[in-house]
Amino acid sequence: MNYIEKIRARGRDANPFFSLMGIDVVEIEDGDAVISMKVRPDMQNGEGWLQGGIFTALADEAMVLAIYPLLERNERLATISEHTTFISGAREGILYAAGRVVKRGRRVIFAEGEVRSGGRDGKILSRTTAAFAVGRE
Repeated sequence: MNYIEKIRARGRDANPFFSLMGIDVVEIEDGDAVISMKVRPDMQNGEGWLQGGIFTALADEAMVLAIYPLLERNERLATISEHTTFISGAREGILYAAGRVVKRGRRVIFAEGEVRSGGRDGKILSRTTAAFAVGRE
């Protein structure tokens, strides 16, 4: 069973990070994925805002879920580089992270992720771009 099959069968329990953070998978398609997470007080920084690394982690996970359906069974993925621009903060509520594949090459896949509040079409909080290396077993 590959990663996406595990996610579809077991939901957040297939990924220990999803269980820790309370992340739910909303949608997985070829090249697109959406996840959601409720902001908890223990995720906030000393100023009461969601800690910035969590925005990047959410976008990263959404991008990876968007990429995995495009991989062959013997291919694996590793993040090469990632850049996040923080646009607005969050203190509470449910956040939605959407990932999409921009370009698939043989060895590198480029993707974009956005984190929003108030639903998939809500206020944009951050944008992330990333490059992922494709390896073979």
